[in-house]
Amino acid sequence: MDKLYWLDQIKLQDRTEVGDKAFYLSRIMQRGYPVVRGFVVPAEILRQFLENLNSSESLVADLPYSSLHLDVANWRQLQQVAGRLRQEIITAKVPQQWVNTIFKAAREWQTGCLIFRPTVAVSTTTQVKANVSGLLESVFCHCNQEDIALALKRTWSQLFRARSLLYWQRTGINLQQINLAVLVQPVENAIASGVFKANSSRYEIKATWGLGIAIAHGEVIPDVYYIQNETGVVQEQHLGNKMLAYRVDNETQLAFTQHVSKPVLTPDHTCLVAYLLEESQQKQYALQEEYLQQVIALGNQLVSELGKEFTIKWTIAQGTLNNKLYITQAPAPQSVIPNKHFIKGLGAAGGRIVATAHVIINSQQKPEQLPKGVILIISTITPDWLPLLQQVAGIITEQGGLTSHAAILARELGLVAVVSATSATSLIKTGERLLVDGDRGEVYRIRGEGNGERGRGRDREKERGKAAEKGREGENSLFPYSPALPSLHPITPYPSMNATQLLVNLSQSNLIEQVQNLPVDGVGLLRSELMVLTILEGQHPNSWLLSGRQTELLERWSEQIMQFAHAFAPRPVFYRSLDWRSQDLPSLSDIKYLPQSMLGERGTFSYLRNPAVFELELKALATVQQAGYSNIHLLLPFVRTVEEFVFCRRKVEQAGLNEVSQFQLWMMAEVPSVLFLLPEYVKAGVAGISIGTNDLTQLLLGVDREHGQLAKVFDERQPAVMGAIAQLIQMAQSAGIPCSICGQAPAIYPEIIDKLVQWGITSISVEPEAVARTYQAIARAEQRLILEVARRELGEGKWKSGTVGE
Repeated sequence: MDKLYWLDQIKLQDRTEVGDKAFYLSRIMQRGYPVVRGFVVPAEILRQFLENLNSSESLVADLPYSSLHLDVANWRQLQQVAGRLRQEIITAKVPQQWVNTIFKAAREWQTGCLIFRPTVAVSTTTQVKANVSGLLESVFCHCNQEDIALALKRTWSQLFRARSLLYWQRTGINLQQINLAVLVQPVENAIASGVFKANSSRYEIKATWGLGIAIAHGEVIPDVYYIQNETGVVQEQHLGNKMLAYRVDNETQLAFTQHVSKPVLTPDHTCLVAYLLEESQQKQYALQEEYLQQVIALGNQLVSELGKEFTIKWTIAQGTLNNKLYITQAPAPQSVIPNKHFIKGLGAAGGRIVATAHVIINSQQKPEQLPKGVILIISTITPDWLPLLQQVAGIITEQGGLTSHAAILARELGLVAVVSATSATSLIKTGERLLVDGDRGEVYRIRGEGNGERGRGRDREKERGKAAEKGREGENSLFPYSPALPSLHPITPYPSMNATQLLVNLSQSNLIEQVQNLPVDGVGLLRSELMVLTILEGQHPNSWLLSGRQTELLERWSEQIMQFAHAFAPRPVFYRSLDWRSQDLPSLSDIKYLPQSMLGERGTFSYLRNPAVFELELKALATVQQAGYSNIHLLLPFVRTVEEFVFCRRKVEQAGLNEVSQFQLWMMAEVPSVLFLLPEYVKAGVAGISIGTNDLTQLLLGVDREHGQLAKVFDERQPAVMGAIAQLIQMAQSAGIPCSICGQAPAIYPEIIDKLVQWGITSISVEPEAVARTYQAIARAEQRLILEVARRELGEGKWKSGTVGE
């Protein structure tokens, strides 16, 4: 057995090998819904098993390649053939290696009872509408090698039941087209189990005590609840007839946990027992109010995921410390309403775009170029992908949060983006037509758009875009809304009317023309590491220096910086020197210069270890000054200690940058130690600080900003982070230096701008796409602050009657 397919890792291309039941459960599980863990014994294992059967029976000997063209109308022959086939399978030996692999994986669950669930995929062009998996039943067994082998064979043998053979014949399905896999899961005792059915008018919940096998076998009449889907109110409920229930055999669990001899097997080798319910329990509803509300809440969540009509099976597992609701069977995607999104992630860069998908499975293998105007689907994006992103219309990544490189690059380039879209590279194929909604974080398939319809599809989306634009004009009437940067309307430049300065984050010179006329007070963050990627030709700067090309690189570097200085003069441009991590630039040829660790020798510490590149940057800045531009300033990244800052300040002095009186040396406030050392930094010569909320949040909360699954934890609004920001602003005021903020927090959460203005932030720097809403947020915050002060002074009697309005 090559491998087992773990339920939380199944991909689209695995569907044939794992079957529909496991595939649908996996999709739901990977979207964050509660599903009992498990693994799949793939369909290939059954094919190998049948091929290795040594049988004198001609019918069996031809398996799995036989089509078994039986006379299904002859019921005697059908029963005889089915009996012989199943007997051959049950008596055959399963390779011990297979059994060991399954047993080893199952033992990790610390349970004595397993369920083997048949999961089928049919490879045929025939439109098979019936529920194929409904022909086959789950098999329960003890968690030991002997019973595992038997349960596996019993599950496989159901493929050759008389009723199964009859079904295959009637529907025109050959055995070669049937892929039967087995989903293996642990079985725990349950408080209650049942079925949830949703339709457009109401929900229906069926429930019984214990495990759901009692409903499946028709041994009970379950309780029924009818719920109004809009309000969640129970409209009707009917007590069922529940005389018995199923649970895990106590001796089974005892045998497993205490390693004693296994219990005496029941006739069908199951690890379950049926027991009679007390008369008082028969008269009670199986779902207590608490659990009923949990099932309703889960159903409401699934409606947003699956549409208005679907059916799931559920169970409330009885745990040692608490009880948990699980989904045990999920519906097929075909049941989802038309036009429902099929992928949900985090909306990282707003707007909507319709374009063709281009999937790259291995993000380590960067192509030389990408087709123009496509939506790039990839697991993750590092900064060295930036030159290629100039060609695309949108981005979907499987990993990353709202402050990941993919999100930051997309917002700067004006691309629609969705990040943390689980299994996107598996679920999407190159060439598919997609609609990506960067506001909602949703991805839709555009069906029915052939070559002749693509133009109309764009027109339809253009109309949607106009509607969206019209809808947002009320919010940002000062600036026409645009979901993508290239369509930003030029605005006549004028000084900001706000006291708090509004700056912009940039790195790409080709965006200058579109951004320079926005009402911003300058560039608050010029990201050097992204800026120079377009000139490095895929090589680390050290390679240029070692190969004697320092003069050429200096010239290129200076030209890049000068473009920004010229475009925004006399407004300031804060150039942040290089801040690279090895994992950010996997395609650079000289990876030896980049240590492999989470933080690495990044920021100013790397300058101490290898000052050559930093010295080149300073020469480039001096060249820009010598060309007559006095609006360029230096922002040092990731400063850990005062000693690091002093080292850099001396290098700046040696380069002659401070000979220009307007020049200012700032530092990023993103390493938490700055909260304790800022007065010392000011004494050492820091002229201003810029709060980097991305790294500050990451280090304060201990959460990697690149992981979208931790997005709920990575939140700049956490009290610890907001407290640190407030402290930094206050300390800067006390020291008499300006304090800016250039992380993603104000752009993602504009509601915090109220606090920033109230605390006295000097300036806020955001991506181009966030300029409009940030401008408005600053204006509202300042007006609110002025109004509060006026009201307070009026209340204190500082305004004499009759003077207001004079």
